[in-house]
Amino acid sequence: MATIASRVQQATRADAITGRYDAWLLIAGLAMLAFGTVMVASASFPEAVSNGKSPFYFLERHLLFLAAGIFLAWTLMRTELKDVESYSKLLPLVCIALLLVVAVPGLGVTVKGARRWINLGVTRFQPVEVVKLLMIVWLASYLVRFRDEVNGTWKAMLKAILVACAMGAILLVVQKDFGSTALLFMITAMMLVLGGVHMPRMLIPAILAMPALALMILMEPYRMKRLVSYLNPWEDPLGSGYQLTNALMAIGRGEFWGVGLGGSVQKLSYLPEAHTDFIMAVISEELGFVGVCAVIAMYMLIVGRAFVIGLRCVDMRRFFAGFCAFGIGTWIALQAFISIGVNLGLLPTKGLTLPFISYGGSSLLATCAALGLLLRVSYELTRAERQVAVRRGETATASQAPEAVIPERTMRTAADDARTAVAHSLGKLLRRERPSATPQRRRVEPVLDKVERE
Repeated sequence: MATIASRVQQATRADAITGRYDAWLLIAGLAMLAFGTVMVASASFPEAVSNGKSPFYFLERHLLFLAAGIFLAWTLMRTELKDVESYSKLLPLVCIALLLVVAVPGLGVTVKGARRWINLGVTRFQPVEVVKLLMIVWLASYLVRFRDEVNGTWKAMLKAILVACAMGAILLVVQKDFGSTALLFMITAMMLVLGGVHMPRMLIPAILAMPALALMILMEPYRMKRLVSYLNPWEDPLGSGYQLTNALMAIGRGEFWGVGLGGSVQKLSYLPEAHTDFIMAVISEELGFVGVCAVIAMYMLIVGRAFVIGLRCVDMRRFFAGFCAFGIGTWIALQAFISIGVNLGLLPTKGLTLPFISYGGSSLLATCAALGLLLRVSYELTRAERQVAVRRGETATASQAPEAVIPERTMRTAADDARTAVAHSLGKLLRRERPSATPQRRRVEPVLDKVERE
């Protein structure tokens, strides 16, 4: 009875333990959001004034989106991962529905020839930003449910790839968003590899997809023009290479220390999308090489913490949480790498924002939600680790505790009862096989019968 009570007390103690949010991740995320607010304020006021609006028009909207994003992150930080996982099976249908809504007349909005936004009245919403996070959650759940099949069969692996292909087809045909399509494919491939799929097996679908991607580029003249202009933007600096040449001039002006916060010249109606896709060029101009290195270091810290949390989750056999952490870290790393590469002229223009920093309500909400989910993963991980530590500690304490003084008669009675129970069980087992009993068993049975009678 005392043993049962002690176990109940031990379980109650373990359940009462709370976790802790990863301090480095929380500080880095808040620092990036604060830095992004400052840079949006610096890079956006020329665009706002040229449009006949208040100089702080974009800053005010950014702060509203930031407040909504922090509230969303706080909500996810308070949500149990088991509740998130329970709804994950329906997420592919939700993603496809969100991507198709932009094609509905009256709801979809076309901006600069691309139909990628939903009109919500007071603002516009870009569903692909949320789809990235939902896809990561679904893949994490899928890898947990079909971990053995994904590692050993083609069918399970191809199912995940086909879901990504369906979303990519909608993005290419309906929204003409090649950059987000490539990003979704890369996230899917990375998560499958981290989930245990062998790299050679992943190379076959990738090789087969290359002709299709090449055909998609050739079918759209603007994509081909972007590819050619990125290779040599100075060939047409006032045409197809205008945006990239101004970005490169901004980076060159920044040199090592930068021209100072707010001192950028290229943002004065020279560099298009200075506060969104090309905000890294403004950072380079105003804060120089030092500022760029600081931003990259912060991204490395966030991504590094995400992968450390993911590895610890896998060690604790919390696979869904671990795959979510891997997916979020992969997403932030790839999107930041692509955005910085575009600004530096290393990659073709993709139209992807810089996570946590660029202006854009949909992107900011999605990245804040991802940060909140990652913090929840860290919370439940530390809670599980502390619960295991408490249980191990109490078990070790119990094993090292001095033995209680038990009367000799009680000890003899308990031993006799245990011996009798074992002998009774063995006797029943052997008597069940009496017809074929061996001589050795026949010699043992009288002894067992005697013990039973005593």
